[in-house]
Amino acid sequence: MFVLTHCFLLGYPMRPRHKRSRNADSSDRSPEYGRRPPEPHGGAQMVEPEQAPRIGRNESTEERMDRNWMELIQELRVLQTGVQILGGFLLTLPFQERFELLDDWQRSLYLVNVMVAALTTVLIVLPVSVHRRLFRRGLKATLVSSADVVTKWALAGVALLIVGSATLVFDFTAGRTAGLVAAGFIILVLLLLVVGTPLWLHRRAIRNGDGYGNGIAREE
Repeated sequence: MFVLTHCFLLGYPMRPRHKRSRNADSSDRSPEYGRRPPEPHGGAQMVEPEQAPRIGRNESTEERMDRNWMELIQELRVLQTGVQILGGFLLTLPFQERFELLDDWQRSLYLVNVMVAALTTVLIVLPVSVHRRLFRRGLKATLVSSADVVTKWALAGVALLIVGSATLVFDFTAGRTAGLVAAGFIILVLLLLVVGTPLWLHRRAIRNGDGYGNGIAREE
C-alpha cells in the first residue's frame, strides 16, 4: 500500500499486470501439441520384422577352424589306437617260433599288412608335420582341409589292415577257404557299418529335416 501511495504522489503511471490464462497458453500452442500420433490402419501396432533365426553355431571363422581341427585330431587318435594294436601284433610275429610255418601266400599277405600298417601310421602323423610347417602363418583353413583328406585315407588304411590281419589269422589257423570267407565277411561288415551307416544317417536327416540335413551345404 505504501508503494502504491508513493507512486501516486510522484506521478509514476501504474501499469496493470496481466495474467496469462490457461486458455491463452493453449491457444498459442501448436494444434498438434499433446495429440497422440495416429495409429496404423486397423489399430495395429508397428512391429519390427524379426530377424531370421541363426542356423548353426554362433562362432567366428577362426573359432570354427579351431574346433574342426580339434575334432580331426580326436578322430586321428582313435585311428592311431587301432593301428598301434594291429601293427604291434604284426611286428611281433617274426619273432615267434611258428612263424617259420607260414607258406609263401601267408608271408606275402603278412608283408602287405606290415606295409599297410606303416603307411597308415605315416598318414596319421602327416597332419602333425603339416601343422608344424603352417604354424602361425594364418593358414588354418588349409590345415583343416588337408587333415580332413588325410583322415579319410587313414580310415581306409585301418579298414584294409583289419581285413588283412583277420585273413592272415584265419588262413593260418583254419585254412585257405576259411581265410577267404573271413575276408569277405569282414569286408561286408565294414561296408555296412563304416560306409553304410553314415550314409543312412545322412539320408534320414534329410527326410526329417534334422540339423543341416536339408540338403543345404554349410561350413561345419
